[in-house]
Amino acid sequence: MPRPRSLSHARLASAALAVIDRDGLTGLSMRSVAKELGMSTMALYRYVDDREELERLVVDLVLGTVDTEPPGPEASWQERIEVLVCRLRDAVAAHPEIVPLTVAHRHRSLAGLRWSESVLGVLTEAGFDGDQRVLALRGLLGYVIGAIQLEHLGPLAGEGTIAITELPPDAFPLMTETARNARKVSADREFLGGLALLLRGLGT
Repeated sequence: MPRPRSLSHARLASAALAVIDRDGLTGLSMRSVAKELGMSTMALYRYVDDREELERLVVDLVLGTVDTEPPGPEASWQERIEVLVCRLRDAVAAHPEIVPLTVAHRHRSLAGLRWSESVLGVLTEAGFDGDQRVLALRGLLGYVIGAIQLEHLGPLAGEGTIAITELPPDAFPLMTETARNARKVSADREFLGGLALLLRGLGT
């Protein structure tokens, strides 16, 4: 029998995202989402097959907020890529617990695929092709995913950096000095600075 339409995919995704934002990714389950919606777990199975389908809906919901329209050609290709990357960062960083889901389901998310298509378009116009274009896209995706995880799980202003500054300086002179400097670097400066280095490397 067809599933009833009284509960939209958008509402399901919003409920699942609320659970993730509150309880973390480990808190996501059919039972927890059903409770969020005020319904029984069995009733939820009328709308989605399993947790994996919930995960895909969440990824689509978050990535669907990303503006994938590339900036105009009057800007350099590096500037255009930076805009697209920052849009993706802003959307995902608002819900950092979903980062593993974006990795697992990116190939099934039309919203995520549209972002990649726009990035590939800019890279193609800049002269990237073949293996070079593959490596550029993967490098950008890897940077965004890794940078978001570092920012939220091990921020420069966090306890890890403080602990490194307290290491014996005779044994770790460069680590302790670098950690002291790192505490002064904002999250935006860290992200944009790393992205600039990556883009500079891609341009060589």
